[in-house]
Amino acid sequence: MSTTAVVLTVLTALWVGFSGVSLLRRAPFVVEPLVAYGVPRAWWTPLGLLKLLGAAGLLAGLAVPALGVAAAVGLILYFLGAVVTVLRARSYKTVAFPVLYLAPVAATLVVAFA
Repeated sequence: MSTTAVVLTVLTALWVGFSGVSLLRRAPFVVEPLVAYGVPRAWWTPLGLLKLLGAAGLLAGLAVPALGVAAAVGLILYFLGAVVTVLRARSYKTVAFPVLYLAPVAATLVVAFA
């Protein structure tokens, strides 16, 4: 695995992990939009845990590539779901935020196959 792939994987895992921790800590900049989008509070903890598991899976993928691929695919699906949720809420001005997480995960997956 190239140095670029390792650095990108670690940075992406930290970025997604930050998002998961922010959701679990109920940071206002995370939960206020969720309320506006209509995401039930009961989903917040599982969603935060999924982000953390995905970040851990990306890191585990440095040792076991299949785990990293599975984690990246799972996170891509997660953040695509987030984009759909934002669009369904007609909050077009905030659709960039889930894309800011989706893009590095997708790039990590692409670089892993390069």
